[in-house]
Amino acid sequence: MESKNKSKSGSFIYDTVGVAVASVVIVAIAFSFIFRTVGVNGRSMFPTLNDKDRIILSAYPFSPKTGDVVVTCQPSKVDYIEPTLVKRIIATEGQTVDIDFTLGIVYVDGKALDEPYVNAPVHEREDFSGPLTVPEGYVFVMGDNRNESTDSRDSRVGLIREDYLLGKAMFRIQPFGQFKID
Repeated sequence: MESKNKSKSGSFIYDTVGVAVASVVIVAIAFSFIFRTVGVNGRSMFPTLNDKDRIILSAYPFSPKTGDVVVTCQPSKVDYIEPTLVKRIIATEGQTVDIDFTLGIVYVDGKALDEPYVNAPVHEREDFSGPLTVPEGYVFVMGDNRNESTDSRDSRVGLIREDYLLGKAMFRIQPFGQFKID
């Protein structure tokens, strides 16, 4: 009877370790090829995202669309701009962006964008001189905190090559309880 109990407990331990190892491998594969986590640095995406938030990106190939919150790893022309930027896509290839800095309105293809997610109307020009048509393979991005964002309006960042998009933000994992990203 005692040998049966030892056999059952040994089998239970073996099964438990096997499940744990398989789980770790599956999570590692998922976060290598399907998802990525990224930390938000700064206030350029406020109020949508805050400094130190952590988000999960879909690392799966996607077609960028206006309104998507994305992370880019495009090298900047200066060292003091973060290597990864979290921004919102304003326009994709073939679309024309113009900004009325007096009224604080962003136009894409002549139509004012409805942007309930912005912190305040955009009045900071940086060195943008529009209208600007986005070339093939690029996107124009801006932070939701427009007047405190270094983005495509600034020639040090400029248009973002689609090749440098790490992924689309899916949801926030930190702080807990605030999962949705609009």
